Amino acid sequence: MSKLVISSSNAPAAIGPYSQAIKTGSMVFTSGQIGLDPATGELVAGLEQQVRRAFANLTAVANQAGGTMADVVKFTLFLTDLSQFARVNDIMKEFVPEPYPARSTVGVASLPKGAEFEVEAILII
Repeated sequence: MSKLVISSSNAPAAIGPYSQAIKTGSMVFTSGQIGLDPATGELVAGLEQQVRRAFANLTAVANQAGGTMADVVKFTLFLTDLSQFARVNDIMKEFVPEPYPARSTVGVASLPKGAEFEVEAILII
C-alpha cells in the first residue's frame, strides 16, 4: 500500500507528527481541522466563524487531494457544546452538497488551542 501525503498551503500547516491528509488509492483520510486562519495560525473568534474556517480548511485539503466536499463519505465532528449542534448543521450545509455523507458528532471537554469545533473527513475520489 502506498501513502501519499497531502498538504495545502490554504490550510494550517501540521504542527506535530501528522499530515493534513493521507491518500491511499482512491481514499483520503484527513486530520482534524479547527478554525485556524492559515495565514496567521491564530484561532478565529466565535463558534460560527470557527465552523466556517474549519470547513474552509478542510475544503482546501480536499481540493489539494484532487477532490471536493462532494467526495466526502464520512465526517466526524467534535463540539465542546452540543447545544450548538443545530447551528453547526446549518453552517455545514453551506459547504457540503446533498446527498450528505455519513456523520458522527462527539461532545468533548476541550479541543486544541481552545477551539469550540473540529472536523475530520474520509473522502473517496
